Parts: sequence; structure tokens; C-alpha cells
Amino acid sequence: MHMRFFFSTIFAGLLVLFTLSTSSCGKHVILSKNNLSFSKDTVVFDTVFTTIGSTTQQFKIYNKDSKTIKIDEIELMGGTTSKFSMNVDGLQGIQIKDLYIEGGDSLFVFVEVTLDPNGTNLPLIIEDSIRFKSNEKNQYVKLAAWGQDAYFHYKDLNEGIWPNDKPHVIYGYAAVDSAKTLNIQAGTQIFMHKNAILYVYKSTLNIQGTLGNEVVIQGDRLEQDYQNVSGQFYGIYFQQARPCTIDYAIIKNGTSGVHLYDEDPTNSGYTLTMTNTIIKNQARYGVFIFAGAKVKAENCIVAKNGTHALFVLQGGDFNFNHCDLLGYGSSTNPAVGISNYYTDYTAGQTNVSSINEGKLYNCVVNGNLATEFAMDTIQMSGVVLNFDFRNTLLRSEEIYTDSFYDASVIWNGNALFTNPTEFDFTFGANSDLQGTGVNTSVVTDILGNPRNNPPDIGAIELN
Repeated sequence: MHMRFFFSTIFAGLLVLFTLSTSSCGKHVILSKNNLSFSKDTVVFDTVFTTIGSTTQQFKIYNKDSKTIKIDEIELMGGTTSKFSMNVDGLQGIQIKDLYIEGGDSLFVFVEVTLDPNGTNLPLIIEDSIRFKSNEKNQYVKLAAWGQDAYFHYKDLNEGIWPNDKPHVIYGYAAVDSAKTLNIQAGTQIFMHKNAILYVYKSTLNIQGTLGNEVVIQGDRLEQDYQNVSGQFYGIYFQQARPCTIDYAIIKNGTSGVHLYDEDPTNSGYTLTMTNTIIKNQARYGVFIFAGAKVKAENCIVAKNGTHALFVLQGGDFNFNHCDLLGYGSSTNPAVGISNYYTDYTAGQTNVSSINEGKLYNCVVNGNLATEFAMDTIQMSGVVLNFDFRNTLLRSEEIYTDSFYDASVIWNGNALFTNPTEFDFTFGANSDLQGTGVNTSVVTDILGNPRNNPPDIGAIELN
């Protein structure tokens, strides 16, 4: 009995000693299954790099859990060819492994970019990202640096006059805030990054191009392969805007060239007056009027867009004169679509609005489809539908006889454009556009040529 008790006591003592010794060698850590948080999702270097070769930015990694998170891997995705370098909690390199952040703690990440101050062959925007892997999940922080001398806009507010001595690059958004006015001068080159938007909120935008010195808005990918790629950015978005103007602009390769939603209730005139402007190769809409905005357009060519050249949804007013509203893209939808209602299936309701002014004078609605003009409206008490179409070529399988289609409308005529594939919408003397217009206050065409008497239909006059 005594011997057994002795060995039992010895064994228990050894067990306690072993437990204490192993505890002193390393702690048993219960790791969190949650993921990391970051102080920024995008690190932007907004220094002009034609004057400064390198600069450093920082952000923080947070563990918002009470338990420790193990970061299995941190990787600079551009690798050895990246213009960026990183330092995480004192550790440098393009790949760092097995870091721990205790509960409620954080780590600093320092990022440096180094560029040739005279590197004029660099892209407008240089990008990379850092990948953080923890708990089998990859999370990313984007890196962006301006690569050339330009005016860069990153989620900023704008007013006054944009200088035109060097390009403007929009990353994220450039906004014109309530009651402000932004004027964009002739010759200004605007490059939009992926998903970028020029946002006009309860304010005024004036784009003031001139013939031969147009304001050009396009994507920031300058390689030849991107010259005709649509959807590179969003476009210009007007929300409850005050009276705005666009003259002699070229808007190409976006998603929606101009998108207008509602208008400032104090504005009794047009939300947007657009003249002598080309909108082409948008992934969806050339001109999108939604929920009450008002647009007047003269001498404009809107063509080769993914869905519609002109789309009116849930009402709004339009007055188009001497405009080419054309398909000729990949769309299976008509070039012009007009509807005074919109059904919100999520909310389970249909919103119906008026079209107080719906004019097409001296316009061409044409394309590759059998029907390039479609209307779908709801008439009900209190809703006004006031259309007036005259001296306009309309392509449609169904010929409508409503009173607002003037006898001067040319149904399914032959525009005989020179080369729509190459965006050449000139035409010859055999075209049904020649001499079939009606005189209005528009006395020159988009090329600055004088209008004949009677004028030609469309944006271009045959001289």
C-alpha cells in the first residue's frame, strides 16, 4: 500500500512538472476564424510623379476579434516587376508569411512607389495590389499611383474652371456638388479609369468645346487594343442637376455616355442642352433620361451603343433636332426606346410619369435592325404624353398612324450612309436625308457647314 502510494505520488508530481515545463516553452493559442479589416481598401499616391520620383503611404491592418488572427501570407501581386514595395511591421519583401495579430491589435503597412520622374512612357495610372491570406480567405488592398503629369481626381469635389494645359484623369469619381458650377474648357482631354464617373449633383456642368478643339472623354487605357472597347468607365451622371450644357464633346467607350436622373425642382428649363456632340460605343446607353429629366439636343450623333442610342424611362422630356440616333452596334435593341413608366419588381409597383415634350425634328433613327424605334407608354389620368415627330426618318416594321407622327415622317427610308462600320455618317445625293428637312434655328451642321434650304435630315449637311 505504501509502495503504491509512493509511485502514485511520484507520477502525479512528474505530470505536474511536465505540464509546467511545456507551458513555459510556448503558449497554446486559440486562433480566430474571422478575417482582417483595413483602414483603406485603396491606397492612392496623388503626388505628381513628373516632379517627385518616389513617395510613401501607409495603412493599417486590424484584428477586431478578441482572439489572435494568423496571417498565412502577404503578397505584393506585381512581384519583382512591381513599381511598388511594401514593409509590414518592419518586414520587407514581396512575400511575407506567418504573421500574428493579437485580438484588438493592429499592424502598420508602409507602401512606397518609385517611378522615373521623366517617365512619359508610363501609363496614366499604375496599379497593383497586396493580397492578405488568412483563414483560407484572400483579401486585397489596391494600390494606385499617377504615372504621368496630369490633373488627377480621386473622389474629389470640383468647381470653377478646369485648366486644359494637361489631361484630367478621374479615378473613382469627380463630383460637382450642390449649387456649384464646373466649366470644362475647349481642348480638355479627360481620361476615365475603370468604373469612374463624372457626377453632377444638384449643380451645373458646362462642357465648352469648339469645332476642331473638342472636349474628349474616354477611358484611360491608351493601348491600341482599347481604342474601340466599350464599358471602360461609367460616364457623366446628372442627378437633379441645374441647367447644364455640353457643346462640341466626344464621349466614347464608356457605359452610359450621359445619364440623367430627375432634375432640380427649381429648374423650369432643360436639365441638359447638348449640341455638336458625338457619343459612341457605349456599352449600354448613349443618352439615358430617367424619371423626369429634360434634354434638348441639336447636331448630335449618338451611335453604335450596346443597348440604346436614346432611352427614355419613367418619363422625362426630350427635344432632338438634326440628330443621328443610330444603332449599327452589336445591340439587338432598337436605337430609340421611349417609355413613360418603370416597374420596380422588388417593390412590386409601377411608376408612371408624364412626357410633356417629346420632339424629334430632322432626325435619323436608323441601324441594322428591322425596327430601330420603339415606344411603350401607359396613358392614365393626370399623365401627359405630348409627342411631335416630323421631318424624321424612322426605321420600324410597324408604321404608326397616331396624329403626332407628321406626314413628313419618312418611314423606312434609305439613309445610305457612307460607312457606318467606320463611323462615317456622311451620305450622297441619293439619300432620303437630302433636302427633306424643315428649317429651324439650327443654321449650321455638326461640321460647321451652313444648312441648305430646305436642310438635310440629320447632324451632317450635304454640301
